[in-house]
Amino acid sequence: MENLWNLTLGSGAKWSGIISKGKLIRIRALEDGANLSGLLFNAGNLTESYNMPDTLKAQHTSRLTRGNVLMSDNGRAMASIVEDDLDWHDPIGGYTTRQLTDEKYGKTTFQENQNEWFRSGEENLAMELMRNGLQFRDMVPVFNLFSKIKVDEFGDMHFIEGHCKQGDTVTLRTEMDVVLLLSNTPNPHDPRKDYPSVPVEIEVLPAESVKEDDYCVNYRPENKRAFENTWDYYKLVTQ
Repeated sequence: MENLWNLTLGSGAKWSGIISKGKLIRIRALEDGANLSGLLFNAGNLTESYNMPDTLKAQHTSRLTRGNVLMSDNGRAMASIVEDDLDWHDPIGGYTTRQLTDEKYGKTTFQENQNEWFRSGEENLAMELMRNGLQFRDMVPVFNLFSKIKVDEFGDMHFIEGHCKQGDTVTLRTEMDVVLLLSNTPNPHDPRKDYPSVPVEIEVLPAESVKEDDYCVNYRPENKRAFENTWDYYKLVTQ
């Protein structure tokens, strides 16, 4: 399959861009212990974004894996997970802040440490929001690829160490034209005391047309409705 585009995101790096519908986004951990925070917006209408509560509620889950659909706040399918080596990605853990990063890993600044300073997910994503005509008020809960968080009977969240191994891969398929924002920063629940430095590789490839018997479409009845909402949306905006 033809590789349309690729990028390696190093520790603390960020990226955003428009990816049209009908593409595969293959993301690979190049070392153990990766975490990649992401957001999605409708490239044709930036007021529509990935919605974590609706995604989890509709699919009766607190994790993301193959078959799951990343749904928007308008009930549409934005992207789906078509391949997954890990069987568990974290949609509830959130992103790191400047205060948490300084307290946990030690205070660093760009002025003193140049490119070796410890970036936070909040700052990275805020900058990419601005670059795409959005504001910090448009920030919504992220999904964290490669991380696993389990919730116990008391509601406490527990980060599972050793979950992601070198070479583990997850592949998303875009169901609409999206603005994808990524931040290669630690999961805030990761107990490691040293700032994780795990590069990830991102490839974009063409996807086959989605058919009625598609695994993600039929993973849950709610998924099919989300796909139908997206298909109806494009019947109007592409005429």
